Amino acid sequence: MFNLKRRAYNKIALILIPFLLPACASKSHAVKPVEEIAVERGEEIYVVSHGWHTGLVVPSRQIQDQLHPLRARFGDTPYIEFGWGDRAFYQAEEPSTGLALKAILWPTESVIHAVAVPEKVHEYFPNSEVIALCLSAADLSSLIRYISNSFLKNRKGEILPLQRGIYGNSQFYSAVGLFSLMNTCNNWTAKGLQSAGMDSSPTLKVTAGSVMDYVAAYKQSLTTTASRAAVICR
Repeated sequence: MFNLKRRAYNKIALILIPFLLPACASKSHAVKPVEEIAVERGEEIYVVSHGWHTGLVVPSRQIQDQLHPLRARFGDTPYIEFGWGDRAFYQAEEPSTGLALKAILWPTESVIHAVAVPEKVHEYFPNSEVIALCLSAADLSSLIRYISNSFLKNRKGEILPLQRGIYGNSQFYSAVGLFSLMNTCNNWTAKGLQSAGMDSSPTLKVTAGSVMDYVAAYKQSLTTTASRAAVICR
């Protein structure tokens, strides 16, 4: 019985082969499944160049949650700009060549300059170069920790306010680290960008121009590089 069925199937196959061959030749090829891109809502930060000095503008809520005195000082401002630099030169009302040389030639104490910034960051700094970047929640959290750790704190963990800042609603604070030719305000900004997940080498970011060139190139690369993960800012 089995042999009879097999001979029957063979006959059917011989009859159908001429009709099946064209169909087999034109069959569809398997394709790889399309991987869905995970979209995460991020938040904008801004890198600002004031000519020779760069700073970082971040959403205020996250850092005020870590450093409560900043909430008491700046209230509900949407953003705060942070800059780091030489204590004497940065705070001087009339910066002199002597202060500049001292800051460059000898390691000196440092300060952080914090400035309340309204929603429209570009309009607040009309004479400065401003580049917006969209960060994921994890990268922003890392950047906030970096800025928070840059504040010098007393034994109680309190930040140390100094004199009022140099423009707008601003304040100086004692900072961690010594300012020198090899550790400038722009190196500090580059370390912040590195903390936010970028491959920015701080040792090569001595000037404001080198920082901004890197940020511009990094932002451009995001538009030309395909990624499985996407971060969208409002």
